[in-house]
Amino acid sequence: MAEDAPSAAAAEGSQHASAAEGGSAAAAASAAPAAKAAEALLPSLSIWPPSQRTRDAVVRRLVQTLVAPSILSQRYGAVPESEAGRAAAAVEAEAYAAVTESSSAVAAPASVEDGIEMLQAYSKEVSRRLLELAKSRAAPSPAAAAPAEGAASESEAAAAPAPAEE
Repeated sequence: MAEDAPSAAAAEGSQHASAAEGGSAAAAASAAPAAKAAEALLPSLSIWPPSQRTRDAVVRRLVQTLVAPSILSQRYGAVPESEAGRAAAAVEAEAYAAVTESSSAVAAPASVEDGIEMLQAYSKEVSRRLLELAKSRAAPSPAAAAPAEGAASESEAAAAPAPAEE
């Protein structure tokens, strides 16, 4: 019996080892659904489309840029606040629509990188449209009037008879 005891202990130990290995596999199998459930509870990061809160923040920033002293308002003139609110909302909406239409084949970006590209396009579109708005409101600057006068004097010079060669 003494000989049977060590072999019995060894057999029992191997049974515990296989049960422990099977237990870890079972634990891993049950951990996978738990991890998926935890992922479902966590908010997902979505770059595009921006939330309404983000779009509202963009409009507020555009109004601030148009009304307050900024490089844009210094160069092209400040916009009255009542007009700036409407204009900023229109700029943002047009930019959002342009980017959404250009990517209409893709309902939602396939990856975060695609979302970042769409967000960059949106940002560029907002900037471009804001600059167009500022330029369209600006009165002709004296620098712009000077070349026009210079062009007129050049055309008058071209119409004048050339000096006779001797």
